[in-house]
Amino acid sequence: MADNGDDKLHIAMFPWLAFGHLLPFLQLAKLMASKGHKISFISTPRNIDRLPKIPKPLTHLITFIKINLPKIQNLPENAESTRDLPINKGKYLKIAYDGLREPVSDFIQTASPDWIINDFAAYWLGPIAAEHGVLMAYFSLLKRPKWVPFESEVRLTAFQVARILERSSASEENVSDVYRHGATVSGCDAVVVRSCFDFEPDWLNLLKKLYKKPVVPVGLLPAVVNDAGDACWPEMKQWLDMHPKGSVVYIAFGTETKPNQYELTQLALGLELSGLPFFWVLIEGSSDDEVVVLPKGFEDRTRGRGVVCKVWVPQFKIVSHDSVGGLLIHSGMSSMVEGLQLGKPLVLLPFMFDQGLIASYLVEKKMAYMIHRDEVDGSFTPESVADSLSLVMVSEDGKMYREKAKEMMSLFGDINVQDKFVDELLYFLQNVSKL
Repeated sequence: MADNGDDKLHIAMFPWLAFGHLLPFLQLAKLMASKGHKISFISTPRNIDRLPKIPKPLTHLITFIKINLPKIQNLPENAESTRDLPINKGKYLKIAYDGLREPVSDFIQTASPDWIINDFAAYWLGPIAAEHGVLMAYFSLLKRPKWVPFESEVRLTAFQVARILERSSASEENVSDVYRHGATVSGCDAVVVRSCFDFEPDWLNLLKKLYKKPVVPVGLLPAVVNDAGDACWPEMKQWLDMHPKGSVVYIAFGTETKPNQYELTQLALGLELSGLPFFWVLIEGSSDDEVVVLPKGFEDRTRGRGVVCKVWVPQFKIVSHDSVGGLLIHSGMSSMVEGLQLGKPLVLLPFMFDQGLIASYLVEKKMAYMIHRDEVDGSFTPESVADSLSLVMVSEDGKMYREKAKEMMSLFGDINVQDKFVDELLYFLQNVSKL
C-alpha cells in the first residue's frame, strides 16, 4: 500500500449506541488512523465522553462528531446507550437513534467522506450515502445466519431463541432488528467482519454467498493495554498480587448483559461452592426495572477470597495479571478475544443476542467450555457453575482447555497479523473509492 498522501482516505464511522459496538468501532478507527487516514467518529455526546482517550499521536487524525440524541417519550433522561436503560426500553433508544438520520445526512453532505462504516441499526443510511456519492461498508459485529450448507453443531437452544424473541421483538412504533440488518446489508457496498479465515473459514465463505457482496475480514481486533490512569487499578493490582499464578477466576458479562435474580443467585452460590478465588465485575444499572441482589451473606462468606466490584474496571489489565487463570464470561466477542489472546481458558454462560451462537462455535472447536443450562427454560445449578470452573481452572480432565487457550494466543493476539488485516481493508477501501 502506497504511503502517498493522495491515497489517504476520509472515513466516517457510525456505530450503534452500545459499548459492545462503540468500542470495536473505535478500535478499528485507531488502527486505520495509525496508517495516516482521517477518521470522523459519529456518536452522541455522552457516549463519546465515556470512550477511552485517543493516543496523542492519533488525535489529529480522529475527530469526534457529537450529535445530540432526540428526546423521545419513554426514553430515560440521559440514556444514550444500552448500558443506560433496561432491555425492555431498548426500542425507544432505536427510535431516538433513527432521529439522527437528518444530522448524519447533513454531516455526509458537508464533509463528503470517501466511506462511511455503518452498523446494523441505521438501516436508512445506505440510500443517503449513495445519494451523496459516498461508499458505505457495514461493519458486522453480529454472528451468523442459520442457513448452513456444511456440518456444524453450532445452534441456539429453545431457551436462547425465546429470550432473543422476547428482548428484540418489534412493536408498531419501531423497526425490527431483522429488517434493520437486512436493509443495511442491502444498502452497503461491502461487509466488514470482525473475524478471520483462520478462525472461521466456512462461515465467512458462507457469508460471501449469502450477501453477494465483498466480505472483508478485519481481524479479531485484539485489545491493547491502555496506559491512561485508572484510579482503582493500584488497589485491584494489590489484591491480585496476593494470589498465586493462575488461581483467580475473572467474571464479567459486559455492559448490556444483566443476569436476572435467579441467574445471579445461581452464579453466586456456584462461585461460593467452587472454593476458587474470584474477581467479579457486577455492574448494576441505575435505570434497571428489576433490582437484583446477591444472596444474603454471600459477600461476608467469601470475603478475602473474592471481590465483587460494582463499578467499571480496566478489564484488560486485570485479565493480563498472572494471578488470573480463567474467565467466566457471556461469550461477547470482545471478552472472548481478550481472554484467548492472553491464553486464559474460558467458561461460557451465554444469555442473549448472538452469545449462544458464539458459545456454541467455541465449544464445537474445543476453545471453551459452556456451563450446562436446561435447553427449554434456561435453568442451571450452582453445582454446574462450580464443576465447570473447577474443570477448566484446575482439573486434569480440563487440561485440554488450558492448553487450547495457550495455543490460541498466536491467532488471537498477534498484533502483526492484525496490522496486515487493516492494511488489506484499507487497500480494498482505497481501490473501490477509485472506481
